[in-house]
Amino acid sequence: MAKASIISGQTNIKNKKASFLFELLEKFTAGIVLTGSEIKSIRQGKASLQEAYSVLHGRELFIRGMNISRYKEAGQNNHDPVRERKLLLKKQELKKIKKKLDEKGLTVIPLRLFINNRGLAKVEVSLAKGKKVFDKRHSIKEKDQKRDLDRLKI
Repeated sequence: MAKASIISGQTNIKNKKASFLFELLEKFTAGIVLTGSEIKSIRQGKASLQEAYSVLHGRELFIRGMNISRYKEAGQNNHDPVRERKLLLKKQELKKIKKKLDEKGLTVIPLRLFINNRGLAKVEVSLAKGKKVFDKRHSIKEKDQKRDLDRLKI
C-alpha cells in the first residue's frame, strides 16, 4: 500500500509494502521524465507506487505500473495515468543495475517518489530480491517484538 504525505509543501509518496515483500539490496535515486500535468498531480500527492516496477530496455530504465492521477485543470492535454515513464540514472549506475539484473531472482522496484529541494521529481529505486513466506513471517515477528518493547518503555 502506498502512502502519500505532504509535509510543509514537500511531497513524499512511499511504497510501504516493498520492504515487506522484498529484501532490499541497494538503493539508487533517479530522476523521472514527466509531463506538466503529471508533475502537478504529484505535487498534490496524487500518485501511487503500489503496483509499480522497473524494467530495462537496452541502456534505459523505465518504470511501469506507477499510477499518477489525472490533473483536473489540465483539460484535453491530460496524461495517461499508468503510462511507462523513463528513469534518469548515470551510465555507471545503469551498468551496475544491468549486471545485477542478469543474476536470477533480482528486480528493480520503486520505494519512494518525492520532490527535491530544487523542485524536481525523483524516484528512489532499489535492487530487490523477493522474500519467501518464512522471511515474511520473520519480519512480522520482529515488528511485533519491537512494538512490545516500545510499549514497555512508555
